[in-house]
Amino acid sequence: MIYASDLDMTLIFSRRSMAVPEYTPGIRVVETIGGQPAAFMSAAQMRVLKELSSQLLFVPVTTRTIEQYRRIEVFQQHIVPEYAITSNGGNILIGGEPDVSWKRLVENRLRESACSPKEARRLFAPVVHSDWVLDERLCDELFFVYLMDRDRMPVEAIKERAEKLAALGWELSVQGRKVYIVPSAVNKRDAAAYIRHRYPEAGLIASGDSLLDRSLLESADYAIAPAHGELYRIYQETGQMGTWTFTARSGLFAGEDIVDFVQSKLTASEAAAGR
Repeated sequence: MIYASDLDMTLIFSRRSMAVPEYTPGIRVVETIGGQPAAFMSAAQMRVLKELSSQLLFVPVTTRTIEQYRRIEVFQQHIVPEYAITSNGGNILIGGEPDVSWKRLVENRLRESACSPKEARRLFAPVVHSDWVLDERLCDELFFVYLMDRDRMPVEAIKERAEKLAALGWELSVQGRKVYIVPSAVNKRDAAAYIRHRYPEAGLIASGDSLLDRSLLESADYAIAPAHGELYRIYQETGQMGTWTFTARSGLFAGEDIVDFVQSKLTASEAAAGR
C-alpha cells in the first residue's frame, strides 16, 4: 500500500492553521525557521505515522519547494521517506535527491500544454495590487505564490482571472493567506502515479485539503480530507462532496483522524489479503 499525503494543513500545521495553542499538551514542533517553531504535529499523530511508514510506502506530497520541504525536520530525522513529491508535483525526490527523468518529463509536458510563466503572470497582473498582495514568488521556475491579506482579496476579479488562466493551461488555488497559480501539467496526481507505476500491485491512500490536492484524492483507492481548508469550504458552500471523506475534527487534531483513517484502511486491506 502507498500513502501519499499533502503536508501543510493536512499533516503539519502552522500556528495560524492549527486552531489550538502551541502549548497544548501533546503537540510537537516539526519545523523551525531561524530557530523559531514554524510547524507542528501532535505526538500521537507522529507516533502512528512513524508506525505506518514501516508498514507501507509513505510519500509526502507538497506544494513546497525542495528547499522548503527540507526544512521540515520530522521528515529529515524521524520519519525519513524514500520518496517525496515537492513543487506541487514538479519535482520528485528519491533518497533525498531530485529525479532527473521526472523533471525532464515535466518540462516536456509544460512546453506542450501551458503558456510560459511570464505570460501567466502578465495575465494575472491586472488584479495584483499592494492593497492586498504582500509578496510574490516564482517557485522552482514552475509556479507563482502570492502572499496576501485575505480580507482585501478581490474575490470576483480573482475568479475571472482563474477562468482566463485555465484556458492557457494554468490553475488558481486560494489556500489560507496564499494564492497559487500553477500549470495544470504540474500536479500531484501525475507525480504520485509516476511513483505508483513502480509498485503496480499497490493500492493508494491519499489525503489533502486544497484544490491542488483534488486530482490526487480522486486518483486514490481511499481518500480523506480535513474538515477545514479549500475542499471543506467548497463542501460547506455547495453541499457537493468528492470521492473522499472528511475528518471528524478540524485544525491540528484532524491530522490524528487522518492517520487513523490510513491505519484502518491498511488493516482492512491486509485482512482481505489474508495476512
